[in-house]
Amino acid sequence: MEIGGHILIQEVQDIISSKTKISLSPEAIARTKKCFNYVQDKIKRSEKTIYGINTGFGSLCNTIIPNDELELLQINLLKSHACGTGDVIDEEIVRLMLLLKVLSLTKGHSGVQVQTVEKLIGLLNNNHIPVVYEQGSLGASGDLAPLAHMALPLIGLGDVWQNGAPTSANFLEDQTYNLMAKEGLALINGTQFMAAFGVHCVSNGLKLVSIANQITALSADAFDARIDPYLACSHEIRGQKGQQDCAAEIYDLLKDSPLQKQDKEQVQDPYSFRCAPQVHGASLDALRFAETIFTNEINAVTDNPNVFPDEDLILSAGNFHGQTLAIQLDHMAIALAEIANISERRIYKLISGERGLPAFLIENPGVNSGFMIAQYTAAGIVSQNKQLCTPASVDSIVSSNGQEDHVSMGANAATKCYKVLQNTITVLGIEVMIAAQGLNFRRPGKSSESIERLHSAFREQVPYIKEDVYLREMLVNCRGFIETQLSK
Repeated sequence: MEIGGHILIQEVQDIISSKTKISLSPEAIARTKKCFNYVQDKIKRSEKTIYGINTGFGSLCNTIIPNDELELLQINLLKSHACGTGDVIDEEIVRLMLLLKVLSLTKGHSGVQVQTVEKLIGLLNNNHIPVVYEQGSLGASGDLAPLAHMALPLIGLGDVWQNGAPTSANFLEDQTYNLMAKEGLALINGTQFMAAFGVHCVSNGLKLVSIANQITALSADAFDARIDPYLACSHEIRGQKGQQDCAAEIYDLLKDSPLQKQDKEQVQDPYSFRCAPQVHGASLDALRFAETIFTNEINAVTDNPNVFPDEDLILSAGNFHGQTLAIQLDHMAIALAEIANISERRIYKLISGERGLPAFLIENPGVNSGFMIAQYTAAGIVSQNKQLCTPASVDSIVSSNGQEDHVSMGANAATKCYKVLQNTITVLGIEVMIAAQGLNFRRPGKSSESIERLHSAFREQVPYIKEDVYLREMLVNCRGFIETQLSK
């Protein structure tokens, strides 16, 4: 697949999930060559100091580097900045980093060789995925440490994933070459670590809202809840798009349910059912807005300095600063956490022994504990989410001798958001298990065809239980069910 033009988040996700091999479009190659040639010519004909090209970095920006040491400067830059630590991040995120870095470098404002970009593409196409660590970026001056680890295999250093394990990248040494002036800086400056997490979280988060709506409908029939709160007229008079869309999806799932035709004793349902469109919809609106921000970012130039061949300008500015992404990642974490938060409340109501359901949804409560502790697990997870939702974007710390005196902490926002996403997947897996069990207790009553299909698909992975079983294995399968829905 040729890349090089404007791209959407879903297209990026499709490339990564299908492991589609990519190549550069002729236009991308032409832009990249033009900018590289301009930088090389500028070095030869200018005696001026140009940050990152013939100077040191950060607070060493006033240190002049002789022309005969410019290539060494790039190598040293990658080595010195590759000081990541903490957990190793998932290969999928690194694949996204590689793809997003390629997209940014080929906009024609970074001054790199086409060969450098093609080497990055080679890592992706040949499944030589670099090992990158969770900690090390402040989210300004770019994601320096993570991107340095991503780029190290270009010079035969660092580790790559091979057969599921980290392996030294020195076997790639015969494929390496010398980086030219500015290339090391172009590789490690940029927001691709933050942006990769953002793309993953917003893409999966949008799908997760729809999955949460489907599970809510299943829970509603299991709890004998009313369909009234999902009628469109109530949501139209508020006018919030996400709320309207979520209400419509839940209503469509329930409208043909025979269980909804039965008389209801209760006049109102708890908020976790009645206000699901308002809560899910608020999260949906937040995720949709974040999608616009991250779509802009994956089509942007975020390294430094920025090169403008037509204007004969090389500008040292600040597109590497991740504040825009940090705020959206914090916002997304809150949005995703609320999906889990309200889900846990529905779980709690379903096991509470109300509306004709047995306590803890087990046939012989007492000798059997049923799903009592599954709710504890969900409660512990949503509490952890609340802690993870403390915003990173309001934090900053001075670095590089005061030269970099305000940073976004967007990398921390990114990894926190990712953990909240994973936690929310687990909680929704617990809810679908609880709701499916509850629906079994409504038999011989039936729900709508759509909900019954969801119930049957879930039962293919997780059985109805009559007595206590080893629940850990079921929880793994519940999470797997949600992941299967996300992959569709």
